[in-house]
Amino acid sequence: MALYSSTILYIALFFGLYYQIFLLVTFFEKEEENNLSEKKKYEPTVTIIVPCFNESKTVAKTVLSLLKLNYPKEKLFITVVDDGSSDSTYEEALKIASLGNIRVLRQKNSGKYVALNKGIEMSESEIVGCLDADSTVAPGTLQKMLPYFLQDKVVAVTPAMKVHNPKTLLQRIQNAEYNIGILLKKIMGKLDAIHVTPGPFSLFKKSVFKEIGYFRHAHNTEDMEIAFRIQHHHYRIANCPQGFVYTITPPTFKKLYKQRVRWTYGFLKNAIDYRHMFFNKKYGNIGTLTLPFAIISIITAFLVISNSLYHFSSYVVETIQRYTITGITFNWFSFDPFFFNTSSITLLTFTMLCSSFTIILLAWSMVEGKARITRDIVYFVALYGFIAPLWLAKASWNTITSKAVSWR
Repeated sequence: MALYSSTILYIALFFGLYYQIFLLVTFFEKEEENNLSEKKKYEPTVTIIVPCFNESKTVAKTVLSLLKLNYPKEKLFITVVDDGSSDSTYEEALKIASLGNIRVLRQKNSGKYVALNKGIEMSESEIVGCLDADSTVAPGTLQKMLPYFLQDKVVAVTPAMKVHNPKTLLQRIQNAEYNIGILLKKIMGKLDAIHVTPGPFSLFKKSVFKEIGYFRHAHNTEDMEIAFRIQHHHYRIANCPQGFVYTITPPTFKKLYKQRVRWTYGFLKNAIDYRHMFFNKKYGNIGTLTLPFAIISIITAFLVISNSLYHFSSYVVETIQRYTITGITFNWFSFDPFFFNTSSITLLTFTMLCSSFTIILLAWSMVEGKARITRDIVYFVALYGFIAPLWLAKASWNTITSKAVSWR
């Protein structure tokens, strides 16, 4: 049994390290489309849809951020769709409807994807986008994102998502996670391997919906499924790492846990629905890279964390037993290299941690302008590995047992 588990762990560590090195090599490759947003100008008509449910406290701020976009006002339209809120979301949206080309709609509570589809169907713009009602967008983001549509077969463009005003410990952990995500999304964009078009300010050519269909329920992760479907039809999804969008993240573990269970469950269910893309060269890097390594990453996380906890627990038990027999002695500063663990699993794990830390610092340098160790990074490194397996395990179990998760 020990040999079997060690073999699986070796394989998981190898693929995990291979994937990280591959990401680093890809990141440092020369970019042919570098600073595309500064080289070209593209100003089509744009409609941004703001689906909302019980967002009375944030909807006005979200819409006002859209009105502040550096873009010709006659070409920018905003559609707020209230999905049957039980608070004053609809009334709050109406208060600011006269400030620009803003249309406010109301529907019976039917889900976010229905609200998005209503906004798309009513739009006459060349480009349609969405912005969650708990997010805001930087003034120059739209102008930076639009030129990416000039690339061949690009029908969707994703932004760089940042955490808005992180305050709690968990929000600071997420701040580090989102910054790393900006770097990873940039790499996946270079590889045409993006698997999600997030709700905060992803943009689409409206014509693509007429060809491949509109948003679907998609296990409460419509933003993942539409990305899968775009890739399935051999279109491209670009990423604009200079286009910043700020989103409010869960401040408590309960809210974070529910959100991540939904995200992970949605990914696993959509991956099953599109399982024909796995290891299929016909679908490029999304099939041969993103999907397989996403599953491998989940398995690796389980194995590495469980292995670390097992060895740590064994060490604690052995230490207690030794102290019980020989008495408690404190000799914290002695070190004998003879007893240093040089097993290949330990070395592989250490190497993977070093490459992970390199990726974190690169992300910080790219997003914040300087590679430095911050409080957020310390929290992330120290705690994320222990809390992430909780929602990974729950989502995996729900997937196996076909137990659906709810949005709220």
